[in-house]
Amino acid sequence: MSDGTGNGGVRVGVFLCHCGGNISDVVDVEAAARAAAKMPGVAFACTHMFCCSDPGQLMIEQAIRDHRLNRLVVAACSPSLHEATFRRAAARAGLNPWLFVHANIREQVSWVVTDREKATRKAIRLLRAAVARSAHLVPLERRRLPIHPRVLVIGGGVSGLTVARDLAYRGIAVTLIESSPFIGGRLAQLHRIYPTGQVAKEVLHKLIAEVAGHPKVTIYTNAQLWSSEGFIGDFRTTVRLMPRGVTEELPDLQAAADACPEEAVDTFNLGLAKRKAIYKPYDGCYPPVPAIDWRTCTRCGACVEASGGKGIRLDAEPEQIEIRSGAIVLAVGLDTYPLRHGEYGYGKYPEVITLAQLNRLLDPSGPTSGRVEIRGRPVRRVGFLHCVGSLQHKGIHAPMRDGKINEYCSRVCCTTTMHTAAELKTRFPEIQVYDFHEHIRTYGRKHENYYDQVCEQGVVFIRFDPKRPPRVEPDPRGEWPLIVRTVDRLTFGEEIEVPLDLLVLATGLVARDMKRLIELYRCSVGPDRFLLEVHPKLRPVELASSGLFLAGSVQGPMDIAESTAAAAAAAAKAAALICAGSIELDPYVARVDETKCSGCKVCLQACPFGAITRSDEARQTRVNEALCMGCGTCAALCPCNAIQQYGFDDRQIGAEIEALLEPEFEPAALPG
Repeated sequence: MSDGTGNGGVRVGVFLCHCGGNISDVVDVEAAARAAAKMPGVAFACTHMFCCSDPGQLMIEQAIRDHRLNRLVVAACSPSLHEATFRRAAARAGLNPWLFVHANIREQVSWVVTDREKATRKAIRLLRAAVARSAHLVPLERRRLPIHPRVLVIGGGVSGLTVARDLAYRGIAVTLIESSPFIGGRLAQLHRIYPTGQVAKEVLHKLIAEVAGHPKVTIYTNAQLWSSEGFIGDFRTTVRLMPRGVTEELPDLQAAADACPEEAVDTFNLGLAKRKAIYKPYDGCYPPVPAIDWRTCTRCGACVEASGGKGIRLDAEPEQIEIRSGAIVLAVGLDTYPLRHGEYGYGKYPEVITLAQLNRLLDPSGPTSGRVEIRGRPVRRVGFLHCVGSLQHKGIHAPMRDGKINEYCSRVCCTTTMHTAAELKTRFPEIQVYDFHEHIRTYGRKHENYYDQVCEQGVVFIRFDPKRPPRVEPDPRGEWPLIVRTVDRLTFGEEIEVPLDLLVLATGLVARDMKRLIELYRCSVGPDRFLLEVHPKLRPVELASSGLFLAGSVQGPMDIAESTAAAAAAAAKAAALICAGSIELDPYVARVDETKCSGCKVCLQACPFGAITRSDEARQTRVNEALCMGCGTCAALCPCNAIQQYGFDDRQIGAEIEALLEPEFEPAALPG
């Protein structure tokens, strides 16, 4: 049997692992080793208690040298755990690491088969297939790609800023792009944050100062992601920069704003106030330069005249720039549940607001300067209603605009509600607070303390039946703005009505519309519409496409502490990639036989990574090895059999299948 490399005959070494009893308690590994020794091409076969241990690896290395082995088969646990371990051992012994086959006889045999004889027979059959495949392996080399020393961060909220800061402190160049005119995200809209009770803007301003003042960081606001191409180590992203319309030369923002005749809903204050078309969301924002809302501005020129013609450019046009980076971090954040008009009275009664809006009212720099009042009237009774848009039940709740309902828990809402209720009672002890909930989940460490605190402060808890949710109506007697009617399960189903001045809806958190991101970067999306990481424990901040990382609540609902922790993890992964200078990728890429290719382009449509291109003029189909992830989809779908994949070509897989289908081995190989 030839090895296909010109090195003479195939000499396969087979090593079976006891796995400390995980395998040997069910599989007779000694009998399997004796059977393997009789297989064609096998020059050496033995067992070891732990092949993955240092002594086990040393034994394998020594056997490769002593027996002049040119193929290696290890029968052990899952290759996802130790395939790389045995490849490294082969390389240390001077054997090409891709001349190795890993046979899984733990998950595929000992953990699923209880009969010892049947398990041993199955293990030998898998060994026979691995040995047959190994005879057709050829030496391969890893792909080495240079890494461009810059990271692109998409999103200027707390997660994106944390990533930028951590990377810059490591000496890595960062470009941060934000779609809105100002950075800071949702953190800028909060008053105080739990569990520290710090003023949110103080935390944000410190973070912005660390990022914006760092020479390694470049920030673009009003930046729209236009296109992106490339691969790990060399991404080329085109960004469309919308004009700000205002420069630092503007002498007097207030005069320009006073002259502006156009008003718009103040999105920063969540619709609780209005602002002019030329604006700054709040004092201390970054960039400190005002911006023009082009959706509202009519370009009448009143602001230009009021400012003496300085600092305002109504004729500014968008421009495009290209950003080259070695890695990309997605930190686009999330949205709050979009309430329908009339849902629990929202939009129908001005006394029904969201929890986020209440946070703006509590902020001393907010639309009411920190006073809790509605339509100029002070508030005496406040009700909080949990799980609006979270933990929805089919047949009870109406689907969202995309036809789906949110069955998941948004995680942070209960703690935020308790934290806000505690602040409300601390600042305004005369206000009576009621809490309407199906259940309360203060899941974070010491978050239960907020529940205990509001209980001591006199908050009244009412547990409603999710099948009979609270009804919000105007007070028929006219004494109060609202009446909430519900059934209290804490008092064994008593029907009650609670008069209120203000009802606060604790809305859930939902994924943003990320169709463009998903299209550009081929992101995996979960059933909750958030982006999916490769593995929640082994690769928790990575996308399947190499060089792309996730930061913060783009993966799911997170509070600020969790978002910054996830962002720090993404920064660490991106930094490790950039600092390596180059990256080595597995050689399992596709290759095209032009003599068989018909130019049908089926592979172009099938490739999920966009790694295949076709030139009709040159009649050539090319595989970009930097983009190819070795998934094998193109090879499986090619109608002409013109595509093969290194490490998994037809000869190798065919030999493996034939060995599996061969008649049973000699029973004498087994004891007894």
